[in-house]
Amino acid sequence: MDRAELIDSVAEDLFAYVMHGTMPETHVAEQIKPNGLDERFEDFDALVDLHFILKPEVIDFVEALPHRIRSIKTQTKNVSTASRGEIDGRIDWESTMTTRASSAPGDRSLFVCDTRHESYDVDENVVLKRLLSLIYTTLDDAEYYLKQEYDWVTDRWQENLELVDRMRDLFERNVHVTRIRAPERYEPTDRMLQRADGARNEIYREAAALLRDHQASRRGDVDAIRTLLADTAITPGDEETLFELYVLFQYVNAIEDHKDGDATVSTIQTDRQEVARIESEDGSDVVLYHDNSGRDDISFITHPREKAESDLTRSERIYHETQKITNRYFKDSDFQVRSNRPDVIVLEIQRDDQYEYLVTEVKNSIGRRTIRNGITETLEYLAFLRRDDQLVYEEETPFGTGWNGVLVVQDMEEQDTASLHEQETIRILQASELDTAIPELLERVL
Repeated sequence: MDRAELIDSVAEDLFAYVMHGTMPETHVAEQIKPNGLDERFEDFDALVDLHFILKPEVIDFVEALPHRIRSIKTQTKNVSTASRGEIDGRIDWESTMTTRASSAPGDRSLFVCDTRHESYDVDENVVLKRLLSLIYTTLDDAEYYLKQEYDWVTDRWQENLELVDRMRDLFERNVHVTRIRAPERYEPTDRMLQRADGARNEIYREAAALLRDHQASRRGDVDAIRTLLADTAITPGDEETLFELYVLFQYVNAIEDHKDGDATVSTIQTDRQEVARIESEDGSDVVLYHDNSGRDDISFITHPREKAESDLTRSERIYHETQKITNRYFKDSDFQVRSNRPDVIVLEIQRDDQYEYLVTEVKNSIGRRTIRNGITETLEYLAFLRRDDQLVYEEETPFGTGWNGVLVVQDMEEQDTASLHEQETIRILQASELDTAIPELLERVL
């Protein structure tokens, strides 16, 4: 499964689950934020804002601002003021006589004058001010990171760091910008954006287009999310995270289908470890954990000494089973290593006081060595999986029934491998097999 396919699938599921509030935005934001950012950018909206200012179109807009801002639109308004002893502007005799008669009879020093003032309070300027405010605020939050040597920072920010200072100075001190009122929370309205869309001045048309793109990303528009995930400025350099999210969503989809409408995905609070909780009418709950689940309960051990299989300890049997599974799964000796970053998804089934588990390790690889490591890690997770500090599986069956552990790897189109039912102890699934294999796994554990 290539990057484009992963992005399409994950974007659809992000829209379906995360943007509708049934899966924590913070969890997904934490997964896809660029390396080095602090916790402020684990808020999805903040991450969207960061992605926004990294867009080439936004940088182009900022670079051209100093010259274009001088041509922004104003309108002239007549302001009527009453004063005594001085005349400022054109005397409005009708209003003067009316005011004298009603408030100061006989006072010949009172005049009402019309004065022409230049006003920046037009719809197009409100659109522009909202965009400038968004860029200004996000640059202020991200300035430190823009100055670092991170791969995800566009070269144009790093090579032109004074652009940040120019933007700040323009927003805070430029006479044209400061005279535009601050938009209300609900502004710009659709009517304001439409006026900017149809403006003669290009600065307004571009501002409206950029704001619409930003609003679409904030709303969770599928195409906007797809663009966000596809942009290397916002995702990690490899495809590991996208692959993990793809597998995670495959589980959620399969569980909903398995329950055949008798289950609902419940909204998860952001301070919970759970990624998703699926509640069934029969009283059983399925809870999905990802990445940070049970790490304190997982142990890693040394290579066992040579012993008879019957004499192996729980820890030693992991390596024995690893070798056996690897030899059984691969039917030729070709291999290719791509990556070896581990991750884990834990599916917990709660029924009355009974618990069942499905532990899934994800490897974005087709390499034999990487997959072998994944087998070892999956066995370790199973062997040392604990609930309330108690081992889940007994000494006689430390890896469960053979259907409690899964290793998901990338598609191996030219590799001859064992089928799902030919495998033992754990199941190795390729990405393209998940649609059909996960439902069968669920039949075994639910």
